Amino acid sequence: MCSRILIFVAIALAAPAEIIDRIAVSVGTQVITTDQIDEEVRVTAFLNHTEPKLTVEEKKKAAERLIEQTLIKEGMEYSHYPLPTLADAEPMVKLREDEYPGRAAFLADLSRYGITEEELRQHVWWQITLLKFIDDRFRPAIQVSNADVEQHYREQVQKWREEGVTSIPALAESRTAMEQAVIEERVDNALGRWLGDARTRVDIRFRDGAFQ
Repeated sequence: MCSRILIFVAIALAAPAEIIDRIAVSVGTQVITTDQIDEEVRVTAFLNHTEPKLTVEEKKKAAERLIEQTLIKEGMEYSHYPLPTLADAEPMVKLREDEYPGRAAFLADLSRYGITEEELRQHVWWQITLLKFIDDRFRPAIQVSNADVEQHYREQVQKWREEGVTSIPALAESRTAMEQAVIEERVDNALGRWLGDARTRVDIRFRDGAFQ
């Protein structure tokens, strides 16, 4: 699926002096706070089974993801895109919980990452929302010919050979997978172009020292 992992950006309702101290990035009239960046790092690490690294580099990567998330959210609002319900995230949250020997262990690991079950649920819900939006917005326009599939197959065969793979499937056996890979690549490229265009229409500013 698409590699861009996303979550909603909320506007903090706080006293002006307090919110200014916490703003990391402004995207037009929207803001991304340092707390939201830290949460993005922690939840993403939890979902990827990695340790959270609150380094400057990781915070900047998280900020870039949140900028994209803000732009997509605005696109959804502009097009009145229908959102799934929060309950749609429950099966995926339950799958993650089932990886643990019991609910107590699941909650303990969430606590170790510094996130709550509700934050996890909101993050998963937004992943579902994003993937559905991408499918509905970009996939219908993608067309893949037999020549496209065959070209992708030849490129994949070359990669397999370079990696030392000896059991290489024939095109007939892998056609569906090759076609799907081409579609996913083109959807991701279309999303990238859409985001690039969206960035040109909004003022994005980073706060000095916000990532230290």
